[in-house]
Amino acid sequence: MLTENVQQTIHNLVEAKKHMPGALLPILHDIQDAVGYIPADGVGVIAQGLNLSRAEVHGVITFYHHFRSEPAGHNVVQICRAEACQSMGAERLWAHACSQLATNENHTTHDGAFTLLPVYCLGLCSCAPAMALNDKVHARVNVEKFDRLVDAARSAA
Repeated sequence: MLTENVQQTIHNLVEAKKHMPGALLPILHDIQDAVGYIPADGVGVIAQGLNLSRAEVHGVITFYHHFRSEPAGHNVVQICRAEACQSMGAERLWAHACSQLATNENHTTHDGAFTLLPVYCLGLCSCAPAMALNDKVHARVNVEKFDRLVDAARSAA
């Protein structure tokens, strides 16, 4: 169930852009930026505002990996799983991240501290493997560097 504040935020964001051509994606980005995710209870508000079915809105949310249907952890870890990063050890890094965070893709740790997400290019192909931690991109990440970054994020909390 949405709080009144979140429901009003979603309504305002839909109203602000509903007349734009192709408004759904910009609205979803705005909602996720404001709320942190796209609440399932907000799908109806979005659909009604854009004269779409709930299924159409849900389909877009679930198609794009960027959109979350649940709140993310305090820290969001994204590890590139594209070919350039794979060739430089991203699979080992991914396995290590899953082990260290005791979670797997698109899941949040039990304490809510980290959400682990796969991405399929961070634009650092020549400096692979790459990861982003809270939208800050890091290049040439090995397991030791991953541990340092995660430890620093834990300490900062």
